[in-house]
Amino acid sequence: MTEPKGEKIDHPNGACFNTTLPAPLPDEYKEVAWAIPSFDKATNQPKPIEPIWIARPNIGPNQVRFEMLYCGVCHSDTHCGNNDWGGCVYPFVGGHELLGKVTEIGEGVTKVKVGDLVGVGCMVDSCLKCQYCQNDEEQYCANGMTMTWNSPKTHGRVLGNPETYTHGGYSGSSVTHEHFIIKIPDSMDIQRAAPILCAGITLWDPIRYHGLVDGPKKVVGVAGLGGLGTMGVKFASTLGHKVVAISTSANKEFMAKEKGATGFVVTTDPYSLKANAGTMDIIFNTISANHDINTYLPLLKTGGTIVMLGGVAAPHTVYQMGLMFQRKTITGSLIGGVKATQEVIDFCSKHSIYPDIKLIRARELNDTWKALSEGKGDGVRFVIDVKASLEDESFLPK
Repeated sequence: MTEPKGEKIDHPNGACFNTTLPAPLPDEYKEVAWAIPSFDKATNQPKPIEPIWIARPNIGPNQVRFEMLYCGVCHSDTHCGNNDWGGCVYPFVGGHELLGKVTEIGEGVTKVKVGDLVGVGCMVDSCLKCQYCQNDEEQYCANGMTMTWNSPKTHGRVLGNPETYTHGGYSGSSVTHEHFIIKIPDSMDIQRAAPILCAGITLWDPIRYHGLVDGPKKVVGVAGLGGLGTMGVKFASTLGHKVVAISTSANKEFMAKEKGATGFVVTTDPYSLKANAGTMDIIFNTISANHDINTYLPLLKTGGTIVMLGGVAAPHTVYQMGLMFQRKTITGSLIGGVKATQEVIDFCSKHSIYPDIKLIRARELNDTWKALSEGKGDGVRFVIDVKASLEDESFLPK
């Protein structure tokens, strides 16, 4: 893959790049966004989020333009924007939980019409030809999916300047190929629906893959009770499974049980760990900070599985004998395809399942990122009220 044009900055997590956004091309329009403008070499950290202008593509065949109403703020936004994973291209516009209303459709669009509520999750393109795309798992595209933010435009369905990287939903509007558009039912609470497009599908896809939607009832552990984990608790309990919440803090027990858990494990309490050893069929591990996976493996039954879902960059050291003697499995999962994302939206609409949210304005993004980085979300997903943010003239680009 060709490196982006701009200043390459060496970084322990992998190089990042400071670039200059070009003026909009004739087939693009200027739009408001909120972005990390650059990586500051003097402080060795990204600069704070600020309002900027970006270019969005004009409508084209099979494209859908929508005004942004709400955009979720995901922990992955902070990981990428802070260059925790390496490869961040600045300016970086975060947001991959986009929810808006269709304002224009291109020739050939049949999925939605003007006025419809729509969503876009973590990806906006893939090859649509490989075995994974053909199997409705575009997130595993053999030729690489195009993420909603910080991705090169490789497959031809993201229009506009081919030399710029994708910009996320911290913005006034967006344009996306209809294949990657999710239809939002009119009956949904749209303020709370946006995080389902990442936090929801990230839990839903492994739940369906591991047979928990229609299969026999099991004991399901959920490790980490942030925005991801609480969705896992809600899904698994709604599907009729026994749910055991797992946390380092005993203070989260009431919250976990309020959301559907019937059991609770405190990993800092040896007695709690011993009392629950060998009791769980599967654990969904949503922890995004560095941690010791060996703390959680003894909770599994023989033949049990732990599914890694948090964006941890550091490698794990695993006690292999514990896996071998009890045939335990460590696996992973990444968001979900378009079909599965529509499925989870419809499931949430039917059962009135929503994340717990806190509405913010764009000017609060820096404080919000700080809270997420310090693990202070307490099970809440932050959501930008984009319309209210666009009315805040003091935090708009000049």
